[in-house]
Amino acid sequence: MAEQIIFVILAVLTIGSALAVVTNRNLFRSALALMVTFLGVAGFYVLLEAGFLAASQLLVYIGAISILIIFAIMMTRRMMQTSEASFNAQWGLGLFAAMVVLVILGFVIGNYWPLAPADMFLQTRTPVSDAVIENSVVELGKAIVSPNAFVLPFELASILLLAALIGSIVVAWPPQEENEA
Repeated sequence: MAEQIIFVILAVLTIGSALAVVTNRNLFRSALALMVTFLGVAGFYVLLEAGFLAASQLLVYIGAISILIIFAIMMTRRMMQTSEASFNAQWGLGLFAAMVVLVILGFVIGNYWPLAPADMFLQTRTPVSDAVIENSVVELGKAIVSPNAFVLPFELASILLLAALIGSIVVAWPPQEENEA
């Protein structure tokens, strides 16, 4: 029962912050809401007993990607001097369209989707076996560096991150003053 309550809290937090990302006109606040969304996804990984994925989510998406987005926003715009409205003027129409889509999806899923028996949701979840938990990080590491698996995309991602790091240093570096002597 406690896991279901935590799941509902995480779902509301994640969906609410994701809505704040797409509805807020202030890019800085949207980036902060994106960080909260990533935090909610990491919470889902914790609920699924995938601690490595949760830690990776925290380090990569919150610690790197979100901070990079915030730095880019702070370096390219004067966010604190704008006097724009916080939300788009057509938020009501967007909310109405989202509700219509939600009702249609609920109708389709409720009538045409093959559902499991209702008592299945009342049963407790069986824990993941210890062998799967212990070997998952080892298998992930082997898959990343194995020449037959994901070594090329892994190396390309590392080169891309290195290029982004060097580019951010070059952009942030103060210009040198020329001495006229």
